[in-house]
Amino acid sequence: MQSYRNLLLACYALLVVASLFLLTRLKFTFDFEQFFPQGDADWEFFKNYIKDFESDDNFLLIAVERRDGVFEQSFLEKFHDFTLKAGELPHVTSSTSLTKMQYPLKTPFGITAIPAIHIDDPSYYASDRERVLQDKRFVHNLISDDGTALAVVLKTVNQSTLPQAQELIGALNALLKKYDFDEAHLLGRAYFQTEMVRMEMREISVSTVIAALLASLVLFFIYRRWRMVLVAMVGVGLSLLFFLGLLSALGRELNALAALYPILMCIVGVADTIHLSSKYVDELEKGHDRETAIRTTMREVGLATFITSITTAIGFASLLTNRTAPIQGFGLNAALGVLAAFFIIYGWLWAILPRFGSEQLVRYTSEYAFWGRFMAWTHRFTREKSRSIAWVSLGLLAVCLLGISLINTNYRIKSNLPRGQKITADFLYFEKKFSGFRPVEFAVFPQNGHKADDFEVLREMDKLESHLRTYPPVKTLASVNDLYRSIRAMNHGNRPEAYRLPDSVEEFRQIRRIAERVPASYSEVLLSKNRDKARIAGRMQDVGRDTVALMQASIEQWWHENTDSTVAKFKITGTGVILDKNSAYIRDNMLQGLIPSVLVVALIMALLFKNAQMLLVFCVPNVFPLLFAGALIGYLGIPLEAGIATVFSIVFGIATDDTVHFLSSFKLNRSRGLSVEESLRVTLAETGKAMCFSSIILFFSFLVMLFSIHPPSVTVGLLVSATLAGALFCDLLLAPVMVRWLMKDE
Repeated sequence: MQSYRNLLLACYALLVVASLFLLTRLKFTFDFEQFFPQGDADWEFFKNYIKDFESDDNFLLIAVERRDGVFEQSFLEKFHDFTLKAGELPHVTSSTSLTKMQYPLKTPFGITAIPAIHIDDPSYYASDRERVLQDKRFVHNLISDDGTALAVVLKTVNQSTLPQAQELIGALNALLKKYDFDEAHLLGRAYFQTEMVRMEMREISVSTVIAALLASLVLFFIYRRWRMVLVAMVGVGLSLLFFLGLLSALGRELNALAALYPILMCIVGVADTIHLSSKYVDELEKGHDRETAIRTTMREVGLATFITSITTAIGFASLLTNRTAPIQGFGLNAALGVLAAFFIIYGWLWAILPRFGSEQLVRYTSEYAFWGRFMAWTHRFTREKSRSIAWVSLGLLAVCLLGISLINTNYRIKSNLPRGQKITADFLYFEKKFSGFRPVEFAVFPQNGHKADDFEVLREMDKLESHLRTYPPVKTLASVNDLYRSIRAMNHGNRPEAYRLPDSVEEFRQIRRIAERVPASYSEVLLSKNRDKARIAGRMQDVGRDTVALMQASIEQWWHENTDSTVAKFKITGTGVILDKNSAYIRDNMLQGLIPSVLVVALIMALLFKNAQMLLVFCVPNVFPLLFAGALIGYLGIPLEAGIATVFSIVFGIATDDTVHFLSSFKLNRSRGLSVEESLRVTLAETGKAMCFSSIILFFSFLVMLFSIHPPSVTVGLLVSATLAGALFCDLLLAPVMVRWLMKDE
């Protein structure tokens, strides 16, 4: 038998080498489109819609600040040079800034133009500043309302990939170093892609190291033997290494949820190790030799551990019902990881444990003996206080249902940005000084033979634009109307009050003759080539999903009541709308996806135990933690969004472990002829101790996420840790009470 064990360890060594090689090929990704549900009607509409225009997130903003005001010659010259150089960066199609803008001017000799800022003549600066800060085309778009910051708007290629984004941001950072600006802030798709992938890599590295250290410390506190710690952590390390190598071999890409993998592998691996090694030590204490002890352990606890791995994998597999690729990927990868961890740990412990005696694995200190006394007390307490436990459980159920009713979904983009990082500071800077990040997009469809640039259609668009500007979060808007407004303002000396649509059809026709001579590139991103549709595009501040939903409902109601639908119809679209809809979909789908998972696991338990009462004992303690998690989200006022909703799959997947071990041990003891009460006593004395050990590991392992710079990860860590502590309460106190009520001695 020893030769087989040595052969298995040699195979593990080869797999380590292969996995290390595959790690060098592991890929990271962060593409916004992955988070859109495939087949969704709004997403399909938007994909077709942007074929006539451009994507609403193909921009990169660079804000440059001069605290004493931007109207200073050397600063303006430097900023203008930067604007020109930025337009030459890779994957940039155009660059725009205030120093490139001009006002058209009508003269007796034809149309000419004057610069918005006379960079070379400071004597104009005062009048330039006054005019520019009154121009709603520029304020919050190209200049801050206090005149202390200017922005360069870079148009990038549509739906840029991660390599393109990394190349662009690298070149941009190198360019910025050549200029001595007081401050420089970035915002846009390419910047988000680059920084979020960097965060993913940092999160995986940090969570792996801290999870390993915390798990090692807790294991040493429990067993007081470094050999046991080494056995457990080598097994966990092997399972994590093989798992990542497997993902690389399968071509799986790691996304924003990948930071959970090291923690999950650590939790699952350590929990399996504790249950198997505790049983092995218990068998040695009964006087069995090492070979008999490992054989009994693998036969009795190995099956229960395998079942817990199956139920945990099913919990994560519930995410496969989601239509969003990153969520599906996380569910599939996590399920694979759980199963891989079981087989790796099982083989590792079978090969390594028989090399050690019980004294080499556990030091029998007073602290270790405490757990035996605590399990004996738990047995007496559940027997003597069964009614009290039941009433407290019902009271907690009512409290949980009340908490669930308080859940809100008003999440904000900034709540998902990393703490203390430049990307977050930059996002908040644009929220304060400019128009924010969130795209605003309205599709315009002319009706009854009208074209999108007919005077009647433009007037309906103008009504909607005027209404949109009454909403404080909406800071900038652009449409083909801007062309006609600009020409009219030109005809009236560029006075701010003249910047509006013509008052009559006759005036419009005069302006249109001028507009037709303007290069098509000026309006092609706002008006389709065949003039069958137009767009109103802009940006708004991050006010929260629910607030935006109320705004959208109000806007839709307004246009139905105040615009002529026989002339033009409107539709709200854009990536912001789809992300909001998708977040709500992910949230609802995750919760609904748990129902079949619970039923599948319940079916497995029914086949295993062949007892309806045992099935009820299994379900109640595992549904309770889900309600507890929902109540915490409600009471703490945490907006429920996609990242937070993963809590339920994690809790259900992991909470079932202890229940399965508890009921498997109880059934085994009953099969040996023990009474219900004696079976409960032995189960709590043996399995209950391992349940406590594994729950302590679970609690502290998820607290590793407190070290994350990603706020949703911190929240998930706190929620799961607290919820799994509640799950242990259910398994140790509520499950024995239910067993006594439902199971009777024959």
